[in-house]
Amino acid sequence: MTPQQLVEQLRARFNGAIHNVTEFRGQTGVTVARERLVEICRFLKAECGFDMLSDLAGVDNYGQYPRFEVDYTLYSFTHRFWFRLKIKVPEDDMTVDSVTGIWRTANWHEREAFDMFGLRFRGHPNLRRILMWDGYPYHPLRKDFPLAGMEAELPDPEAGAGRAEPAPMLGGPFVAGSGARPSSQREPRQYDTLAEREEKQKLHGDTA
Repeated sequence: MTPQQLVEQLRARFNGAIHNVTEFRGQTGVTVARERLVEICRFLKAECGFDMLSDLAGVDNYGQYPRFEVDYTLYSFTHRFWFRLKIKVPEDDMTVDSVTGIWRTANWHEREAFDMFGLRFRGHPNLRRILMWDGYPYHPLRKDFPLAGMEAELPDPEAGAGRAEPAPMLGGPFVAGSGARPSSQREPRQYDTLAEREEKQKLHGDTA
């Protein structure tokens, strides 16, 4: 089986649910109807040999509609090629059916997409945050989340007892342009001496 033959099988089996086909760097991807995601995934695993869900990622296409999407990267050890599924998710209805019943590896991937983007996966066995703490009110990988972060109440008062410094954004250390110094000279490093840290802070806005 080739990726093109697989696309034809999907079109024949799920008439009207295959919305778009893309090719990127030798990999084929299809955008499918969100409401038919689970049955398409079952078909891909049971009848087409896609035994591995390698990755599941949320995407924020800020400024577009639908704003969000979920991308599924699959691999077939039988046919030896990668295949991608995409579904579009509007901001006013961010619930997606879980595929944990098909590929168990989806468990933590879906939790991360929930944590970072606010996507909710219906039928997930334990949908809770995986990186941020329970009760954290934001979703840090959304495009409208500031690079420097947002203040939030910590889960344990003692967690904030140590010294905390604000992230040195100001358009400086994390912006590189033509002729910019190497990032090691611009961005703060954990092993920097105090003098090195202070020098980088002075040069914040200078990326030349």
